[in-house]
Amino acid sequence: MTLSLLLSLLLSLLVSVAVTFAWLWFFVRRDRHPEPLWLLARTFAWGMFAWLIAAALEASLGRMLSSTVPLAVLTVVILTALIEEGFKFVAATTAITELAFDEPMDGLVYAVTAALGFALMENLTYTLGFGSGAGAWHSLLATLAHALFSAPQGYALGGLHWQRGRAWVVQGLLLSVVLHTVFNSLLGSGGGWGHLSALMGITAAMVLLASRYYRAFEAYARQSGPSAYFLQEQARSAQSRPRP
Repeated sequence: MTLSLLLSLLLSLLVSVAVTFAWLWFFVRRDRHPEPLWLLARTFAWGMFAWLIAAALEASLGRMLSSTVPLAVLTVVILTALIEEGFKFVAATTAITELAFDEPMDGLVYAVTAALGFALMENLTYTLGFGSGAGAWHSLLATLAHALFSAPQGYALGGLHWQRGRAWVVQGLLLSVVLHTVFNSLLGSGGGWGHLSALMGITAAMVLLASRYYRAFEAYARQSGPSAYFLQEQARSAQSRPRP
C-alpha cells in the first residue's frame, strides 16, 4: 500500500470517528439532566460489541443475498434489520438497571448511544474492506440512519418510566425493524428519482419521528424536574471539587 493510499484510508477512518461523535454530541446534548460519562461510554462499547455479534450472524446470510429469487433477497433484508436492531436494543438495555436511568429521556439517550457505537464499528470495517472513498460515504449515510432506526426503541425504553408494559417495548423494537427494512430496501433497489424521493421521504419521516420523541421527553423533563438521584449526584460532584 502506497503512502497516499494509507493516508487516504486513515483520513476516512478519522472521518468515521468524527461523524459518529458529532452525532452523539448532537443527540446527547438534548438531555436536560446529563447522563454519567462512564455509563455512556459503556453503552457505546456494548453497541460496538453488538456489531461484532450481528456481523457474525449476518455472514451466514451471504448465499441468500446472492440469490436471484426476490423472496430470498427480501428475507435477507428483513433478517438483517431484525438482527441489527435486536442486538442494538440489547446493548441499550444494559443501562436500564442503573440508578442513572432515572427519566424517560434516558431511553432515547442510551438507545442512540448504543446505535452509534454499532455504526462506528460497521463504518470502520466497511472502510477497511472497501476503501476510503466508499467508507467516507458510508459513514455519512449509515451513522445517522442507525441512530434514527433506534429512536422508536429508545422511546419505548423511556416509556418504562411511565409504567408501560412489555408490549410497548416490543412495538418500539418492531417499528425500528420496519424502518430499517424499508430504508435498506430502498437503498439497494437501484437508482432513479422515484427511489431517491422515497429514500428521502423515509429519512424525513424518521427525523420527524425522532424529533417528536425528543420533544415529548423534554416536555416531561421540564414539568417533572431533575430526579432525586440526579440532584444527589450533582451535590456529590460539587462537594468533591477542590475549593479555591
